[in-house]
Amino acid sequence: MNTTLTTVLYTSKTLSDGTHPLMLRLTKNRRIKYISLHISLDAKFWDFDKSRPKRNCPDKERINTLIETKTKELQEQILDFKTSDKEYTLNTLLEKASRKVVRQTVSEYLNGYIDRLLAEKRVGNAKTFQELRTSLTKFCRSLDFYFIDIDAEWLKRYEQWLRVERHYSDNSIGIRFRSLRVLYNSAITDGLIKKADYPFDTFKVSRFKEATAKRSLTKEDIRRIMDCEVRTLTKYPKPFLQLAKDLFLFSYLSCGINLTDILHIRYADIVDERLVINRQKTGKLLSFQLQPAALDILDKYRQPNAHPQDYIFPVLRRSVHVTAQQQYGRVQRTNKRINRYLKLIGEHLHLPITLTTYVARHSFATVLKRSGVSTSIISESLGHSSEKITQIYLDSFENSQIDAAMQNLL
Repeated sequence: MNTTLTTVLYTSKTLSDGTHPLMLRLTKNRRIKYISLHISLDAKFWDFDKSRPKRNCPDKERINTLIETKTKELQEQILDFKTSDKEYTLNTLLEKASRKVVRQTVSEYLNGYIDRLLAEKRVGNAKTFQELRTSLTKFCRSLDFYFIDIDAEWLKRYEQWLRVERHYSDNSIGIRFRSLRVLYNSAITDGLIKKADYPFDTFKVSRFKEATAKRSLTKEDIRRIMDCEVRTLTKYPKPFLQLAKDLFLFSYLSCGINLTDILHIRYADIVDERLVINRQKTGKLLSFQLQPAALDILDKYRQPNAHPQDYIFPVLRRSVHVTAQQQYGRVQRTNKRINRYLKLIGEHLHLPITLTTYVARHSFATVLKRSGVSTSIISESLGHSSEKITQIYLDSFENSQIDAAMQNLL
């Protein structure tokens, strides 16, 4: 049912000077609410039939402007509910209308958004938006403007600048625009901009995609990696070479989880041969049965008398890497080193692609698909969207389905 708005002189209440409050009456589903316009009027100056001030009313123009402004504000709030296809009550309407709109520049909001990510220890995500801030600052010179200024034409100019001035590929452009779209959607949620002003309905970010090079291996390739004696690959012993191999295989055998999550596994996260952790990037719960080969890898690195909160793999140390920034820096440096050694292993085995930690993630999904596991469980979206793969199947399906699917890995 529609909401009706009527301006009324509330004669049920008489003030000490004999005037009555001027109010807006809202009616929906036979329920009535009143909003004060913070002005009072003598009854002789009010036209009760037409619900407006009489011609001889003092300050008539200002009163009419006040009525129109408040009525328009409420009508816009009602329209927002309708266009979002959201049901509302008079209470929720009044609550939304009463919220004070905070004017924030893109600079202020983006800085606050980054601070929130850092406070949540989502350092990797924060870095992505720090890079967006740097890019936008170079493009605009100043971010002291508002989200309403970001329209489709503005986005086209930014795209052109990225292409011509920065020589970005479509994939790199897509990263910047996906980050900007996330920021814009967050600003909508926080009430800084209206959904009706959303520019990404016409400016499509999905078109910034390039064909992604193959980054997956076959079961046979995985077995060759498992059988590889890495000690023979270098003249002198390199413990990190064995660690690189173990981390790659553990990722492949464990739902393709990324290196950051692997290095954050603590002794307390292994419960009855299940891995139960929260993803570092999203905070989502990960829970699945560990494969025997994955348990063998963990056993190799277990230390006697370790504290339940100690990390299993010998990269992060609880007493040293205390802050999220310290952990992030350590993981990033380790990732580069691990990939360097994985490349060496791949070249030794003459694998068809360069071996990296991401290859383990992609191989996990591809091998299961080729083994006949339902595509409803394994997402087709690899490439840069592959960060979402694990979350997609673990969020959407029962643990037992994942456990059964993982029997096809070897």
